[in-house]
Amino acid sequence: MRESSTQLLNSRFFFEIMKVTALFITMLCLLCAGCATKIRTEVTAFHQWPEDIGEKCFRFVQPGGTPSSLERENYERLIRTELVRVGLKEAANSDKHILEVSFNASVSAREVRVIEKVLVDSWYGTPWYGPGYYSPFWGAWSGYGASFYGPFSPGIPVVREREHRYTMFYRELKLTISDGDNGQPLFETTVLSEGKEGNLPRVMPYMVRSAFADFPGKSGKSSVIEMKFDPAE
Repeated sequence: MRESSTQLLNSRFFFEIMKVTALFITMLCLLCAGCATKIRTEVTAFHQWPEDIGEKCFRFVQPGGTPSSLERENYERLIRTELVRVGLKEAANSDKHILEVSFNASVSAREVRVIEKVLVDSWYGTPWYGPGYYSPFWGAWSGYGASFYGPFSPGIPVVREREHRYTMFYRELKLTISDGDNGQPLFETTVLSEGKEGNLPRVMPYMVRSAFADFPGKSGKSSVIEMKFDPAE
């Protein structure tokens, strides 16, 4: 009888520890979920940017076959802001020696499948699993569906595999600044980003900022940039 009481106390102590651990993990997950989401981009630039560029003007040109749209005009506004910030100005019709700016933005998706190991009640997946199901021998435990705990009890938690599926989006921005007189490229940059946000207009402000974060920067160098992401921006 004393041995059975000891086993009962040890079993209950073990599961109390498990309850506290589960609560801690849940609180940690909620805390992480409340943290600010970040947009992470990888930026690679190649350039032969003249040191005497002065106050050259720029204008936007569309790659062959790219139709004009309100979405594209919105991206142009974002890029225009950054070009002005680095010291350029938009060209008027009479301006000469103009820099030509072209860009292309795209997003693609792929399905991701992740298998993780989790601790679950051994009754999980049986008809007896569920809150409130308990054995009169030991009493109920709120953490799992069954609470018939003992040396031969099937209610001890076990490790199971759980599958998660989600969509990962790959965003890309390619931007080129060329000499309008001879068409020679002066600055080329590629911004790559991936994440669960597939709405390209929401992500573009961060990708455009990343493209000009260290303008013109060191030619051929890749850098990783992280920015706080506000979906409502």
